[in-house]
Amino acid sequence: MKKRDDMTFPYEEYERRISELRSRIAERHLDAVVITDPENIMYLTDYQTTGYSFFQALVVPLEDEPFMITRALEESNIFARTWVERTRPYPDTGDAVQMLVDALREFGLSTKRIGYERNSYFFPAYQQDTIHTTLTDAKLLDCFGIVEEGRICKSALEIDLMRRAATATEAGMEAGIAACHAGATENEIGAAISAAMFRAGGEPPAVMPYVTSGPRTMIGHATWEGRVVKPDEHIFLEVGGCYRRYHTAMMRTVVLGQLSDSMHKAQECMKLALNTMHNYIQPGMTVSDVDNMIRNIISHNDVGARLVTRSGYSIGIAFPPSWDEGYICSLKQGDGTVLKEGMTFHVIPWMWGVDGDKTCGISDTIHITADGCESFFTMDRDFSVKPNEASAMVQPNPTASNIAGSPQGLPASSIQSSPSASTQAVNTKATASKQQIKAAKHAHAKS
Repeated sequence: MKKRDDMTFPYEEYERRISELRSRIAERHLDAVVITDPENIMYLTDYQTTGYSFFQALVVPLEDEPFMITRALEESNIFARTWVERTRPYPDTGDAVQMLVDALREFGLSTKRIGYERNSYFFPAYQQDTIHTTLTDAKLLDCFGIVEEGRICKSALEIDLMRRAATATEAGMEAGIAACHAGATENEIGAAISAAMFRAGGEPPAVMPYVTSGPRTMIGHATWEGRVVKPDEHIFLEVGGCYRRYHTAMMRTVVLGQLSDSMHKAQECMKLALNTMHNYIQPGMTVSDVDNMIRNIISHNDVGARLVTRSGYSIGIAFPPSWDEGYICSLKQGDGTVLKEGMTFHVIPWMWGVDGDKTCGISDTIHITADGCESFFTMDRDFSVKPNEASAMVQPNPTASNIAGSPQGLPASSIQSSPSASTQAVNTKATASKQQIKAAKHAHAKS
């Protein structure tokens, strides 16, 4: 391992991670592991690239020096970012898996017990078949999860880094709320969120912000498609800020016009779920305990809404296509995983189908402490209500309909074209709205 002082974490943090991984390698009676998941490779080495669609692998022997297999272009990231000194790059005209096989032979591992991530998205079955049919003298065993055992509980250094991601998350959400006006397009709201996140020091997230308005909030995992927001509608926002590939995420809801009784009840129900979670969650509980606590509160509503998913998931290092670590740990029924200090979760007591046609959400990213939990955020959780937006519709620009198009699943008649004045309206109101948000933070005690 090459000692250097310009990585995301101190060199000693990576030494610790490799040492703990080797302890787990020994416990499983393996001689080496082949790691192909991008998040796991980054966790162990600080290596990252957007070119992870090409095969890449980190091989960690029990006793010898680790080495990496990458596309030749990506080898520069090893030298620029990591402590890894041994590399075996392959050209675009070469065979990536054959390069891995050759390297395993070169470093004396071709007859050893080798673990590999069988369930990795980035090590497909046909490549695994090649390894099995080529390394016939080796014992190849599934070691999926061996790195995640270390990732699930974040160190103090990781928690501090996630606070920087949270700064970007809050900046994006504040800007998104300020940009929500009748006459604005969902695209403009998404642009405001993204620009604010990046100006606050955020980096490209694993998923762009979710922005839906009115009836489109009922579409799962949808985001902006050019729709114009109308008076008396609501907007669902979900923002994931990123810093050094670590993420924090947040849901909030904006209401244009008056807050209806049913939406107020939904707001209070979700706040109660989060408040209860903050008051009672602690190490030693199971993730099923937490899910049941949240689910029971959300389920007892009289506005027709449901929590149709898990109630939360682990969050931390992520590359596209998802910002969550839910495959490592999720808050779901029947799971006996025990909460430990350092675990981090995006807790999502969202409500699908309020009045049968609305989805809204309030969420929080937390880390488990020695005796409870702590939020990464300071923003108020109430819906952002803009009563004057009931009659503030900006006249649309009819030529913009050719650009925005009609979102899939909705009739063209329900989609209004992009207004020529909307961007100006958003910009002129943004400062005042941000001041209102800041004032609200001081006026409300933290839930």
